[in-house]
Amino acid sequence: MQQMAPPKKTQTGDTMVEISGRYLGEKSCELQHPSQSKIITDAPKDNQGRGMAFSPTDLVGAALGSCMLTTMALTADKEGIPMIGATFTLKKEMAASPRRIARLTVMMQMPATIAVEHRERLVAIGEGCPVFKSLHPDLQTVVKWQWV
Repeated sequence: MQQMAPPKKTQTGDTMVEISGRYLGEKSCELQHPSQSKIITDAPKDNQGRGMAFSPTDLVGAALGSCMLTTMALTADKEGIPMIGATFTLKKEMAASPRRIARLTVMMQMPATIAVEHRERLVAIGEGCPVFKSLHPDLQTVVKWQWV
């Protein structure tokens, strides 16, 4: 695996990352992370695209679910809380006019082996992740939790 440079800092001292993108044609883009990892996006079929890859708005939903899991894992790893096998399923609903994400419904499925005394705190950590905090207040965000 290629070594990444340390994160850059903004003038205010906040961490930043620079992602590049290139239009490929046919409503498809290639995104590149500093690690050289790439993601292809494609417009959805209901918006003149082919629907062959994540749409940009799909990535917003995916970012929310993965951010919730990752943020909880930061604490879980430090405290020896077993999170392996935790998953999420996300439903994204679009509004027509103006076209935007209207609602994200996230079903978090957490291992039942996580002790009851850790669950409330992990839920608060997940729902306090950076992506969740960055979503516009007009975007309805519903999170449901299962311990399976």
